[in-house]
Amino acid sequence: MEACHSPEQFNVTSYDATAVAVITLEAFAGMWINAFIVFVICMSWVKKKILNSNEKILLVVGCSRFWFLCISWVYSFLSVIYPHSLYVHPTLQLFVSIQSFFSHSSLWFSACLCVFYCIKIANFQNSFFIYLKVKVDRMVPWLLLGSVLFALTISILAYDIAGKLHSKDRNSTCPVNFLKESIKIQEHFFHIYFIADFGYATSFMAVIFSALLLLFSLWRHKRNMQTNSMKDLSMDAHIKAMKSILSFFVMYSINFACLIFNMIYATEKESPVKFLNYVFLYAFPGIHSLVLIFSNPKLKNTLLRILPCVKCKVCMR
Repeated sequence: MEACHSPEQFNVTSYDATAVAVITLEAFAGMWINAFIVFVICMSWVKKKILNSNEKILLVVGCSRFWFLCISWVYSFLSVIYPHSLYVHPTLQLFVSIQSFFSHSSLWFSACLCVFYCIKIANFQNSFFIYLKVKVDRMVPWLLLGSVLFALTISILAYDIAGKLHSKDRNSTCPVNFLKESIKIQEHFFHIYFIADFGYATSFMAVIFSALLLLFSLWRHKRNMQTNSMKDLSMDAHIKAMKSILSFFVMYSINFACLIFNMIYATEKESPVKFLNYVFLYAFPGIHSLVLIFSNPKLKNTLLRILPCVKCKVCMR
């Protein structure tokens, strides 16, 4: 039988300390980036009294990623520094449920954003695609609502899973370890986690399919402009859009690979490869949101106006 320590006794290994330090840096940087997106869009909402479809999606993406990083940081910090606090019912269930909700919702919102860009920007002479282009603004609220409902379903299942594990171990005096609890969840409730992973795969396929269609459309447009020796003022915009979508494609591919790796090797011991996997998973919400900022003129110009002011205030100190 594995030896157990009292809730007040715990050891913080160098691996745990390093993981918390890295997650802290990534989480706070990502929260600042996504809070900036939410702030700018909310200010625009107050001024214009209305939001377009693109701003609606960016707003929910920023909110979901901000809270995902916030909850994840608190969770990782408590699991290492103050682990016995997670053993108090229903703390573990709430953390697992809330984190699952924001994790899935942020990925689905991002998928909605990529699909929206594809439909709005791509140009195909297809009756169904033209129909989608006309109706996409009306479809956005329903896509967002569907994403929320799916994420809510996964979070309820996660709460139920964590509750059963807590009930099974309620007589144990060992402090709860998040990684070990996650492993137990995936071992004993694989069929439920298959639903969650199916959601990840579906959102990934939507992103990849949309990105490939958009890249093909933009490449064809660029080739036609060069072949016909036509000067198109939107050429630079199309090239920038291709680079942006290509970066989305690469980041989503790596993120999906990390999610699959995390699922397959969940029961493996800590290793440098697994550590790097977690590093990217927590870095993705911030890095991708930063790309969104620089691909959006309003967000980019606002950020460029703020940075000199911040630099001046720091220098004055």
